[in-house]
Amino acid sequence: MPTKIVLSPKLPAALVDVARALLPAEYEMQVADQGTPEFPAAMKDAEYLVGFARESLGAEFYRGAPKLKLIQLISAGYDRLDIAAARQAKVPVANNGGSNSVAVAEHTLMLILAVYKKLAWHHHNVITGKWRVGDFSQTRTYELAGKTLGIVGLGTIGKKVAKRAQAFDMHVQYYDIVRLAEHAEDALDVRFVLFPELLRTSDVVSLHVPLSDATRGMMGAREFATMKRSAILINTCRGPVVDEAALQVALASGQIAAAGLDVMVEEPPAANHPLRPGEHHDHPALGRTDVGELGEGVSERLRQRSASGGGAKAALGDSRAAGPAVTRDSPPGFPRSLPESETRARLGLTGAGRADRGWVDALGH
Repeated sequence: MPTKIVLSPKLPAALVDVARALLPAEYEMQVADQGTPEFPAAMKDAEYLVGFARESLGAEFYRGAPKLKLIQLISAGYDRLDIAAARQAKVPVANNGGSNSVAVAEHTLMLILAVYKKLAWHHHNVITGKWRVGDFSQTRTYELAGKTLGIVGLGTIGKKVAKRAQAFDMHVQYYDIVRLAEHAEDALDVRFVLFPELLRTSDVVSLHVPLSDATRGMMGAREFATMKRSAILINTCRGPVVDEAALQVALASGQIAAAGLDVMVEEPPAANHPLRPGEHHDHPALGRTDVGELGEGVSERLRQRSASGGGAKAALGDSRAAGPAVTRDSPPGFPRSLPESETRARLGLTGAGRADRGWVDALGH
């Protein structure tokens, strides 16, 4: 009798065909969606489950799958699985860590660019026939060059994000519960800072942590209040890492400038979700007075160009808001590494771990 593999959920036909073509001899594969009567029926004699976890798969699931030997996830994350139930049933769970790291890293940079360049807003204007809408003080875009990127969780994805951000001439700092060795930081050209300092000094805060009890809601009202008013938040890891109600308040009140979200607590979000952009991608954060930052940056470059004989036109053509310079020098006397428990204690708040894991939301337009 052939060994049975269940593939769940139902994937596009082309992918299912590839999976069937890869089946070893004496194996068979059945495709079934979780949450349907076909799924428990298929699992009764299945030895392997391959796919994504759409349900928690608790103790009742394992009682209904007495022959199950392995759950192989296609995804990197496994937070949706009831790991305690799997352990009790003595069924190992394997994830697919790192397989999507390049895609997520590129998506992270896309979100940063989309928010800084107001891509969704400009796209809407173009397709509706609008041209040069508003005045420069309200519609200005930003450059990545010279900005400071703060990466929370420097795992496989975080490292790839760092390299790609540096190609845009961004400075990169990071926080992780496990600090890199000095030579590794030097090789990656990143600087370690504690979580509160990262929030306080970063122009872009990008989240790359797994979802756990420690990281759930780690970005809340206190954290947003710590960030720069000109800073943006990027989340490509897990929705519940961010307190969405606190994010809504932070955006509406101007505590932070904008957010680029690939994940939400509930997916897809409800049509009336306060973080879901409307037809024009408008948000109360629109109209924030970022002109002061613009004025300071351009004025300084005008002075520099004037002193060197350059003209105002050239300076304005390179208008970017000045960002703080970041070096790799560690704070004096700060140890190269700390035990996780001590790190959490020093932070006084939830820590960030490693993660190997759209919807473009230019909320701050």
